[in-house]
Amino acid sequence: MQSLAAVAEVIGPANVLSAPEDVAPYAVDWRNAYRGTPVAVLRPGTTQEVAATMRWCAEAGLTVVPAGGRTGLAGAAVPAANGPPAVVLSLERLNRIRAIDARDFSIVAEAGCVVQTVQQAAAEAGRLFPIQWGAQGTAQIGGMLSTNAGGIRTLRWGNARELVLGLEVVLPDGRVLDDLRRVRKDNSGYALRHLFIGGEGTLGVITAAAMRLQPAVKRVETAFVAVPSPDAALSLFSRVMESGAEVIAFELCARYCMAIAAKNGVGLRIPLPLESPWYVMLELAAAHESVPLRAIMEDTLAAAIEAGEVDDAAIAESEAQRQMIWKIREDYPECSRMEGPSINTDTAVPVSAVPEFLRQVEREVGARWPEGLISAIGHAGDGNIHVSLHAPAGMDRPSWVARAGGMEPLVNAIAVSLGGSFSAEHGIGQSKRHAMATHKNPVAMDLMRAVKAALDPENRMNPGKVLP
Repeated sequence: MQSLAAVAEVIGPANVLSAPEDVAPYAVDWRNAYRGTPVAVLRPGTTQEVAATMRWCAEAGLTVVPAGGRTGLAGAAVPAANGPPAVVLSLERLNRIRAIDARDFSIVAEAGCVVQTVQQAAAEAGRLFPIQWGAQGTAQIGGMLSTNAGGIRTLRWGNARELVLGLEVVLPDGRVLDDLRRVRKDNSGYALRHLFIGGEGTLGVITAAAMRLQPAVKRVETAFVAVPSPDAALSLFSRVMESGAEVIAFELCARYCMAIAAKNGVGLRIPLPLESPWYVMLELAAAHESVPLRAIMEDTLAAAIEAGEVDDAAIAESEAQRQMIWKIREDYPECSRMEGPSINTDTAVPVSAVPEFLRQVEREVGARWPEGLISAIGHAGDGNIHVSLHAPAGMDRPSWVARAGGMEPLVNAIAVSLGGSFSAEHGIGQSKRHAMATHKNPVAMDLMRAVKAALDPENRMNPGKVLP
């Protein structure tokens, strides 16, 4: 194809993929829920090549689907099945760390850098890149920012948005917005970077980011705690937040989730017998070795046990035990997928509303689909609980979706009624456009459409995503 030959002159023939076997991995999402075959996969290696590729796509009349590590859970990084002809623009070759400044507590990394690589670079400089979640060994910085990813440390350091100082972005017409400044204070007009963080590639292509680093963690204490109820877990949360230590993770997990992990995980060992209905994974940290974290953890848990907030607790006695606790959490999504089909949600409510949210979900979902198995796991410290409804044994995914597809809208409605959100950290992509139409404020939708029309008037950037 002549047009592909033209773009191959810009980015190199080896970086233009059009054979079916080469395109196939880019045509399906991680959950295998969305499929859309692109005309080609283009892999530019510099910002200038991205800009030239965007100009070529405009001339060729092709839409553009930006893609990173393709670990997203909302179908944003694959073309829409019935959408216009599209190319997948993979950022995997933009994988350089341009600068790291330990004194400034900052790092500049290109969009294709794997998140774990940025974490390692920060550690080598004596600093911490704090975002953490299970896909960090595959997910890339561009995708992390495009979806405003969260994770287990949002409680302490916020979602991806809170880490960004500046961005470099290629616009739909090929112009480059260079806003990579690392200053903490800049009131020189609109903070344009925030349009692209969480924009899921619908407004432009993030090619690099300047991001905050934190002091390295010098001491850490981790515990796996059995609790009798979500209310008890929230009481424990208040207790540890008032303990004087830095609370960097507070995960709430239903017993059924731990049973799934124990059944399907490779080499996973659950620290306590699964005799309580709920479990908490708790981590305290300090940037100075003199902070008595162990004593704080022991005293806090002892007081919680006496108050009836905790049934039992196991504090990690080694780094290996600590890593095992977090491996359980990080491997859970894959363990859940191995268990069979499920309807999944990504909701958030105010932290204090978590127990009531879970009570309403159990009552209303259980009444409508009694044959399903409800699981709940997530970041209780920031109110983001992932509720899933697993199919009964022997039922395939299409049948379960046809039977219980209404579960997600029901859970979304419960979350919104409690002052929450139907999308906490996974983004909108294709999977939550219906929820945008139902729950998003109409004025907010008008403003979002106006921004889209201003930056991408031809709707070439990731069509069929985010906006209903």
